[in-house]
Amino acid sequence: MPLKGLPADARPREKLLQRGPAALSDAELLALLLRTGVQGKNVVQLAQELVDRFGGIAGLLHSGAEALETVKGLGPAKRAEILAVVELARRALAQPLKERPLFDTPQAVAQYLRLHLGHKPHEVFAVLFLDNRHRLLALEELFRGTLTQASVYPREVVLRALHHHAAAVVLAHNHPSGVAEPSRADEALTQTLKAALALVDVRVLDHFIVTAHDCRSMAAMGLI
Repeated sequence: MPLKGLPADARPREKLLQRGPAALSDAELLALLLRTGVQGKNVVQLAQELVDRFGGIAGLLHSGAEALETVKGLGPAKRAEILAVVELARRALAQPLKERPLFDTPQAVAQYLRLHLGHKPHEVFAVLFLDNRHRLLALEELFRGTLTQASVYPREVVLRALHHHAAAVVLAHNHPSGVAEPSRADEALTQTLKAALALVDVRVLDHFIVTAHDCRSMAAMGLI
């Protein structure tokens, strides 16, 4: 049924204005962003199909430009809108981390890392570079693939820390398996990077293991 055939209180825009955004489903919120459907599907049906295809709204927001290009009915304008929303969310989460010490807002750190790394299908190693007050300077994804001491190069991490004039770093990588427990290899890698960065007077404050639904601190586990 076209949206105009639905009762007013069932149309996403009218429903939001009458009852507030919390009253809308993920598909209805996405439909407001997409605005129009495709032949044979109204915009809510298209939005629901996208949510189902990517395993929920979080999966969709982590899907990236290449994955969105494979979806029939998502032209450049719609893809750009989805990617813009993701970037706005990242910047909103990064802002408090840049304005005050990182560990003043541990939940924001976890949300920020999960948004960046949680749904990636391959392992990614990232570094949060911090100033001398432990505020975020930058996050960079430096390595991807199977992460071991051999595939993460301490020299590159040191060079990027010097580039940002960082006083400290927080390490992070994802586990696509969904298990947020650090491995022995993760512990060994952390110690290798800690020693390399100490040579240029940069401290390793933590190493987070990230999944789609969890974010574990190795420092909190006594492993740093």
